[in-house]
Amino acid sequence: MRIKSTRTLSAIGSIGVLLLSVVYFPAFAADAEKSRPVKIAVFDFELEDVSPASSLLGETTSNAAIMERVSGEARLVLAQSGRYSLNDVSKVDAKPVREKSLRNCDGCEAGIALRLGAEQSLFGVVRKVTQTDYYVLIQIRDARTGKILNQQEANFAGGADGWASGVRMLIKHQILASAN
Repeated sequence: MRIKSTRTLSAIGSIGVLLLSVVYFPAFAADAEKSRPVKIAVFDFELEDVSPASSLLGETTSNAAIMERVSGEARLVLAQSGRYSLNDVSKVDAKPVREKSLRNCDGCEAGIALRLGAEQSLFGVVRKVTQTDYYVLIQIRDARTGKILNQQEANFAGGADGWASGVRMLIKHQILASAN
């Protein structure tokens, strides 16, 4: 009699554990999905120089090395956050990427990111207004739908050597903070 009741309790306990695992497994799977980094294609930042110096000279007054530093800083902050894993965009040969005109292509970067295997795309623009005033615009889209998921813009004061810092601050305090 005692052996039967022990077996019965053991069977009931096993069934209980099985039922609990079936009930809670989807919750664990959802948590695992949330913690998996999002694959994102971060395109090089573009410069839009609307400063008086640019209009007088007819050319932008900042160099490519500064914009590389800006793009690199954005990638670094996103990767260090743990929320994103970066897809390589260095070999993309699409015209809007080559010509640094993603800001004018009405979301074409989402399709490019999708072809790279990314879930999201990010492009950014530094708009130089004066020698000491600039805006940073960052836009993230869903690569499958093209829907804008996050768009942030901020005004900063400082010269070109501070643009990377402005991008870092906007990502940390706006992009990543709004994703919580």
